[in-house]
Amino acid sequence: MEQQSARLRNTGFLTFFFSGICAISAGVVVSLLQEKYGFAYGMTGTLLSLMSIGNLIAGFLVGVLPGALGMKRSVLLLTIGYAVGYSLMGLTGAVAVLALAFFLVGIAKGSVMNTCTILVSDNSANRTRGMNLMHSCYACGALLCPFLIAAAARVSTALAVFLLAVLGLMLWLVYGFTPLGGGSQKTARTKEVIDWSFLHAPRFWLLTGLLFCQNAAEQSVTGWMVTYFKGSGIIAGSLAAYTVTVMWGATLVARLLIAFVFPFKNPRKAMVGMSVLCTFFYVLLVRADTQGMAIVLLFAFAFSMAGLNPTAVASAGRMTSVTSMGIMLPAASSGAILMPWIIGIVAEKAGLAAGMASNIVPCVGLIIFTLLVARLPEE
Repeated sequence: MEQQSARLRNTGFLTFFFSGICAISAGVVVSLLQEKYGFAYGMTGTLLSLMSIGNLIAGFLVGVLPGALGMKRSVLLLTIGYAVGYSLMGLTGAVAVLALAFFLVGIAKGSVMNTCTILVSDNSANRTRGMNLMHSCYACGALLCPFLIAAAARVSTALAVFLLAVLGLMLWLVYGFTPLGGGSQKTARTKEVIDWSFLHAPRFWLLTGLLFCQNAAEQSVTGWMVTYFKGSGIIAGSLAAYTVTVMWGATLVARLLIAFVFPFKNPRKAMVGMSVLCTFFYVLLVRADTQGMAIVLLFAFAFSMAGLNPTAVASAGRMTSVTSMGIMLPAASSGAILMPWIIGIVAEKAGLAAGMASNIVPCVGLIIFTLLVARLPEE
């Protein structure tokens, strides 16, 4: 039994590592595709938003499909999106096909996230440590992605995209060779004990709003920063892709420090501090005019924001359940759909610098929501 739990937990770690490479690479790939096909900024923002839409829909599908197909078939059906999506990107530049490709990548991203959360949380003796290690695996994959893409892109953009398709197929095969349970019978039992009382709690909706802003601000930087740095000339085109490594390196360091070295004594006050700092550093980031300053500020921004998401989810307290998270996380992820699209629209009309400046709005929203959460009474 212990060996089975360890295998399932390790499957979660490994597949989340692959997902870190495949999911974060989308921000670099969209920049390569824009250069290759000459897309307008609005189109680039639309592709990133379609990926986030797929990510949102996956959160609902993972909760529904196992009841009809069983856990393993559902996971295999949804996570094949990485392999199929990146394959389509490498085959054609047709807008409709690329839109479908980014949507499928988003479906896979959300499905892997939900599946890995279940595998690791249910099979770890220490759930907090297990979840932090899982997210560290994701960050490690995100750190590697620019190097892999850069090496392959020296040959061609198509090779870089097909490499990601192969990694997505490897992820899918890991699930294929892993015994995954949880079919319709389990789902039916779960429905009998669903508690919807969290929908009436102000804490739930304030935390959802906080996560909405966090998703909006983070996805906008992840998806647009490479394109922004290339277009502005602040960082040379060949080096701009490596800013993803800077961002996820900061995220990895911050999350490991929070988990194992400096745990928060007052999480709600800590979230206020993090939101103020990440807003401050973002304002400076979009005003940076030298390569060194831009890299330092990007690291500081990512480091400040790294602990917001896990701390906010943990602050749900007694409301935490499969049902509440199934509503909170997909609803919050809509921020990652809306903001990259808005940046693209603003960039088309007023320039990319103005588009990136508009991302200050969700950063300020973080401050407002964290202050409101901090004023709530202790549970």
